[in-house]
Amino acid sequence: MKYIIFDYDGTLHNSIRIYEPAFKRAYDYLVNNGYAEEKVFKEDEVSRFLGLTARQMWNDFMPSLPEDEKKKCSSIIGEAMIQYIDEGQAELYDGTIETLVKLNELGYKLIFLSNCKVSYMKKHIEIFRLDKYFIDFYCSEDFDFNPKHEIFKVIKEKHQGDFIIVGDRFVDIEIAKKYNLYSIGCAYGYGNDKELKEADYIIDSINEILNIREI
Repeated sequence: MKYIIFDYDGTLHNSIRIYEPAFKRAYDYLVNNGYAEEKVFKEDEVSRFLGLTARQMWNDFMPSLPEDEKKKCSSIIGEAMIQYIDEGQAELYDGTIETLVKLNELGYKLIFLSNCKVSYMKKHIEIFRLDKYFIDFYCSEDFDFNPKHEIFKVIKEKHQGDFIIVGDRFVDIEIAKKYNLYSIGCAYGYGNDKELKEADYIIDSINEILNIREI
């Protein structure tokens, strides 16, 4: 059996559209409660957190913030993004659905693996009917926000076969390196060249995956 494991945010979903305003809502809460100074953020200052778990994000952004406030802010972001999704603001990258359909036609079984929360994943499955294209879904919240390469152990025990990893951050390419798998780095996402340097292939749009000879 042939499997492709897809990251979601920055790979299939143009998540900055809903993450940036959600992040700013949480930051406003911090300012209003005396935990931070007012600041205008550039997009790349916010997008660098996409692809990280909530725990990693807050430990990177404001490590000294009390744990209960980190959880509060994480909830603010999560609830805001769900609101924006319901309002129709979420957007997949151009060509995403067509690419998933073609990969299904080619015989690939697709698996969703994201450093996201369960409610976020379920909302996207509902809105974009992702269950039409993916056979299984995994999110880090279900695994106590453990690293993706740890979650992959569960995936490979359940699904026997060959795997290709597709994603835009180091945490995606790391899976492939640890398990000697093919990897495809998404240069259009939120990682940088250094994070993707060990990917076997680099693509500049999701539909370019169909041009790779191993596909």
